[in-house]
Amino acid sequence: MIRWRKGTVEGIRREWPGAVELDVSIEDDSIGGVPTEDGGTCRALAYPALVGRPEPGDAVLLNTTALAMGLGTGGYAMVVAVPDRLPPDPAGPGHLVKARYTPLQATVLGADEQDSPHHDVLRDADSLDGMPVVVADLHSALPPILAALLADRPSARIVYVMPDGGALPAWFSMSIARLKDAGALAATVTVGQAFGGDLEAVTVHTGLLAARLVLGADAVVLAQGPGNLGTGTRWGFSGVSAGEAVNAAAVLGGRPVGSLRVSEGDLRERHLGVSHHSLTAYGRVALAAADVPVPELGGGFGARVAAGAAPLGERHRLVPVAVDGLHDILRAAEKDWGVRLSTMGRRLDEDLAYFLTAAAAGRHTAALLA
Repeated sequence: MIRWRKGTVEGIRREWPGAVELDVSIEDDSIGGVPTEDGGTCRALAYPALVGRPEPGDAVLLNTTALAMGLGTGGYAMVVAVPDRLPPDPAGPGHLVKARYTPLQATVLGADEQDSPHHDVLRDADSLDGMPVVVADLHSALPPILAALLADRPSARIVYVMPDGGALPAWFSMSIARLKDAGALAATVTVGQAFGGDLEAVTVHTGLLAARLVLGADAVVLAQGPGNLGTGTRWGFSGVSAGEAVNAAAVLGGRPVGSLRVSEGDLRERHLGVSHHSLTAYGRVALAAADVPVPELGGGFGARVAAGAAPLGERHRLVPVAVDGLHDILRAAEKDWGVRLSTMGRRLDEDLAYFLTAAAAGRHTAALLA
């Protein structure tokens, strides 16, 4: 079910490439339990490429579902339309439809479609030529993987491939924008139903090939966008796509690296130590072998992580990785890049093991590029 509201733009809070954050007053804030701030306004987000750029005074149509539910990453009212000032019709090539058969379906130019200048390169492409592909469950793993990788290989060209398990618009991620501004991330490819990347592709496979052959990636990081979905069941979580990504990287002749999801701050038993997400995605869904970096965290918790990862050794190559110096590298990256290291609402020092584990995958990948 969708919650719809009408509102008026009161002001612009901030913006980053592809997105504008707004203060919007809702016409009747007593309906539907939509939380508002002082003055009866709520926080809203617009994607100008889809709906145009709202300005103060504009009437807007909002989808307030995520806001009313109190979702963390999705806790915005989303601008669906600026009815009195519609954007111009799109012009130019492109017939890939993303978010198909939804009210906001968008047509984009796919790198792999016939009208693309890259079609000839990708038409018969079939190999990543050994390129490392770091696969992770959560979007929050992207910055720490990059930080450790670039600390050892500062000239490496890294491309992020974003599938459609979380947010569909890449514009939603402020991390992507800041990592690109800082020069840490070369480009983004959005695949499946996801859109808004520097390149678009139909599948994870052509997305990986485009990253390598069109964007010249030395390595790829592949993880969901913000807002993964989980149900507390063995198979009901969007991160199963991590196992499928391992298979895609392997069948194309890449070098898959499975970044473990580890937590010492999550109170849920299924995520404490090595998360059941990693054990299911890599242990059951991934049929091809990957390198699985296991951080040497030390102490009783480190032993728990090593024991938790051990069953994955039946199919994958478990690689012990030292984590010395990684904490300082992560602190410096957060400061220098302006990227907030946070996972499930926990900051760097509130769940250090999570970030060190992702960084260990980056450190191992840097060694593969030697």
